[in-house]
Amino acid sequence: MFKDLLVIETAGVLAGPAAGLFFAELGARVVKIENPHSGGDVTRKWKLPTEDPANPVSAYFSSVNHAKEHRFLDLTQAADRAAFDELAAQADVLISNHMDKDAEKLGLGHERLRKLNARLIHGHIRGYAEDPARPAYDVVLQAESGYMGMTGTDAAHLAKVPVALIDILAAHQLKEGLLLALMQRATSGKGAYVEVSLEEAALTGLVNQATNWLMAGQVARPLGTLHPNIAPYGEVFACLDGGRIVLAVGSDAQFRSLCAVLGLPELASDARFRTNAGRVGNRAGLAEALAAQLATMERDVLLEQLRAANVPAGAVRSIDEALGTSVAKRMVLEGLIDGSATRRISGNAFRIQFH
Repeated sequence: MFKDLLVIETAGVLAGPAAGLFFAELGARVVKIENPHSGGDVTRKWKLPTEDPANPVSAYFSSVNHAKEHRFLDLTQAADRAAFDELAAQADVLISNHMDKDAEKLGLGHERLRKLNARLIHGHIRGYAEDPARPAYDVVLQAESGYMGMTGTDAAHLAKVPVALIDILAAHQLKEGLLLALMQRATSGKGAYVEVSLEEAALTGLVNQATNWLMAGQVARPLGTLHPNIAPYGEVFACLDGGRIVLAVGSDAQFRSLCAVLGLPELASDARFRTNAGRVGNRAGLAEALAAQLATMERDVLLEQLRAANVPAGAVRSIDEALGTSVAKRMVLEGLIDGSATRRISGNAFRIQFH
């Protein structure tokens, strides 16, 4: 799809490389520029204790840096700067995440790049919208933008989302901006500067939790897996065989169907539980009643019955179980990075049929 596109990536860690991966997996030539003096992208060294220390790349690095060319250039040195400039003069897109203070030193200032290539679309990720000198870290932004304050079991046991969610949100925002800029260039012939801050990407990702505060004055609090507006939605229950399920009941009709499957018609007619508002207000009592019945049922048999009755529910899987499904197996990609074998999940999950 992007076979004629040349993308340069000077960004490191996750957000920028994830955006670069989007283009690489769709056929673009993506050249990742790394600093030879630092050993390259810092995530090359972010290894689990179980990983081979002799391997030049970590599992973390492999997740977003496959299907790319890797070149080590010191952009403070004249010869390497010239090699970079030659590449930039031909490039369609450049993805960066350097601090502003380093832009001139590295030759990555927007005005300089624009003079090198007026058609270049420069996508830049910064940490904070109004504090460009402050470096950003996903866990700090999860804390500052409200995610951590509403994640966990209670106020004394907060948690972060166990993937770098803010980086992923920023990568999606950058991809969208870059695609719009490419569309505009197709008619105008002109390049563009696209900027995304992790801070703003995080705030955008709050969606309904933001409007719960902006419109209803409700501050989200830690609810574990629960949903502030719906019940039973997010409740996790143990089954007879030790398996666990999660319910995602979002309507009164679905709740009545759930009660029918469980053989609990009295719950459906109970005044406390007839409406969603009642169920949210009495969710502890509801969960107790459901848990007692669900504990007598086999997980997989129960899930089949719930699906047949159009009751939203699913098995609680570990990551190895999730990656063992037929769908996940089709998404696993294999290849080499710096001569080392890697396995990773595809970065793109959409399919397009052209007519």
